[in-house]
Amino acid sequence: METSGAHPPDAAVLDADLVRAQYTPDTTYLNTASSGLLPARAADAMRIALDTMTQGRSLDSLFTDVEEARASFARIAGVPVARVATGSSVAVFTALIAASLPAGAEVLTCEGEFSSTVNPFYVRGDLTVRAVPLDGLADAVRPATALVAVSAAQSADGRVADLAALRAATRAHGARLYVDASQAAGWSPLDGYAPDADYVAAVAFKWLTCPRGTVFFVGPEDPGELTPVFGGWVAGERPAESCYGPVTELARSARRFDEAPGLIAYTGARQSLAVIEELGPAAVRAHDLALADRFRAGLAALGRGPVPAPGSPIVSVPGLGSLQPELRAAGIEVSDRAGNLRASFHLYNTADDVDRLLDALSS
Repeated sequence: METSGAHPPDAAVLDADLVRAQYTPDTTYLNTASSGLLPARAADAMRIALDTMTQGRSLDSLFTDVEEARASFARIAGVPVARVATGSSVAVFTALIAASLPAGAEVLTCEGEFSSTVNPFYVRGDLTVRAVPLDGLADAVRPATALVAVSAAQSADGRVADLAALRAATRAHGARLYVDASQAAGWSPLDGYAPDADYVAAVAFKWLTCPRGTVFFVGPEDPGELTPVFGGWVAGERPAESCYGPVTELARSARRFDEAPGLIAYTGARQSLAVIEELGPAAVRAHDLALADRFRAGLAALGRGPVPAPGSPIVSVPGLGSLQPELRAAGIEVSDRAGNLRASFHLYNTADDVDRLLDALSS
């Protein structure tokens, strides 16, 4: 399977016509960090899938959608499709990694990390979990560190991890690197770090604009490195022959780590990921960051300073989270995170959306 997809000739220019045809919000939607908008073609495909289920037709095409979505994510991530597993929860894949660690192993993470990225390490009870400030994470790796677990971009405020420094530090000390790309996949160059990380997990319902219930996991090059502790019939090399009793032959790829798929969600994901591939991740990134920078400049003019998060489309403004209900009433969707107003800018947003939020805040 090829690991690079076709991108627009000029990858820095977003195809506005394609965006308008596929994404049709009726609000000023600046909340992709919570949940992305679904493209029209994904919604259409899911309606057809529902008809297939209600009318008793074969589900073979829906299982094909799972495999096409897996291949599309592999191209976006720049990894062989054999390294990609599908599921519905990042926490499940975190738990898969946690189960592989020996008792007493040290897991290093950052303070305030998203729960799905770290909680399974804590609940095991026999691991040492150490949390440090994000900007000190690479320097905190030491010989005793078995694994570093971190989000590529922080959910609460958009701060971006220095993954190159972390990869260098983990290699120097023989540690593994686990990246949660949930707040990055879809706008950041996932293929810039996914091939080199030991493990990557990402929900796809945010910046990849897939339906909820879709998660991708990039496993190790040697799938035997992890034990598929939650593997069911889909973990077999020949799933149709693995329905009864123990699975006698595990899939020879990361598919051994699959959860049984929510078929309708993956039918939509196939279409959503195709849109992301057609737009081109570089074009999406340039568009998103330009809007975020416009918002930061507008905040400065209002005398407001966001949490410093350069190079991120997520902007968190201290002290303004309480305005979220009022903004929603005005048709502007943002989040309140720990008292901060969190705005997130994605491919379907425009400069007018940014200005509308700034006007609301100024008044």
